[in-house]
Amino acid sequence: MTDPQINIVIPNYNGLRFLPDCLESIEQQRYRDYRVTVIDNGSSDGSLKYMRESHPEMHCISLPDNRGFSAAVNAGILSSPAPFVFLLNNDTELPQDCLQHLVNAAAEQTGFDFFAPKMLNFNQRDVLDGAGDGYIRGGAGYRLGTMEKDSEVYNQPGPIFGACGGAVLYRRSLFDRVGLFDEDFFAYLEDVDLNLRINRAGLRGYYVPAARVFHIGSATSGSKINAFIVKLSTRNSIYVLLKNYPLSLFVRFFPVILFYQFCWFLWVVKKHQFPAYCKGMWLAVASLRQMRSRHHQLRRNDQLSVSAFASCLKRAEQDVVDSIMRRRSAEGKGNSVLQMYKAVFL
Repeated sequence: MTDPQINIVIPNYNGLRFLPDCLESIEQQRYRDYRVTVIDNGSSDGSLKYMRESHPEMHCISLPDNRGFSAAVNAGILSSPAPFVFLLNNDTELPQDCLQHLVNAAAEQTGFDFFAPKMLNFNQRDVLDGAGDGYIRGGAGYRLGTMEKDSEVYNQPGPIFGACGGAVLYRRSLFDRVGLFDEDFFAYLEDVDLNLRINRAGLRGYYVPAARVFHIGSATSGSKINAFIVKLSTRNSIYVLLKNYPLSLFVRFFPVILFYQFCWFLWVVKKHQFPAYCKGMWLAVASLRQMRSRHHQLRRNDQLSVSAFASCLKRAEQDVVDSIMRRRSAEGKGNSVLQMYKAVFL
């Protein structure tokens, strides 16, 4: 029996309520050359029992406890030599033609290494969840188009900076070049770190709007904002900078880093999550030497010069600011602060 072309990797932690819709939508795909690998992170809600009884043909890897998103997907990636890995959140649903569009794009766009579908809100299917990822140079990712009404702006296929780890097709060879997801991140911004490493290595991504994915979002953590998310997002934002910026970029981007981190701090305080922020920052400081060492180890994969990488990051942030301004304009809100930011920093 030959290996399938696509290994669909789905991390799961107490996601029984989402698995039926997700897995059934995969079974209805017109493209059939795949296998499904569900990695269970020590669930206690009957997820494993459901998998055994309802989908015995699917491969399930059971971890003894919750080891986080990164460890789970890494286990899934390593479980198969399939030439493509389709990373997919459990709180998603795929139209029947999703995989076929992604596979077609990969066959046509041979110079690209990953392929991002158009992600739409599960409950409001004319609202975007993300159309590829941009990057904020202060240390964060941003799903382009998020919370915007779907429009022609997001119907144009083409190169993108990055992809959300919730739904993306990778060539398996990409991980041989840049490594797997960093398990020290546990969860949140691990895909931002990977996007940065991909671009540093001179690899490229492609946005495929014909491939659609409906996504609930924040299903595993339970809410859009809580102490767990704030702690890890704060720590991992610093990890992203420490791992991926040479010293010269810290100096060059210092005003942007300071501005973003200050805005994040103010937002956290507004949400009454200051203790979680302090915990996250303390964890980041405690890992400073380890993350800088990781940066030096990863430099052997770099293909872009520091100047070219800086330009790449600036373009990615321009896309983010344009997307936010478009959304705010549609909501009838002003953009004076963002216009000032563009004038000063971009």
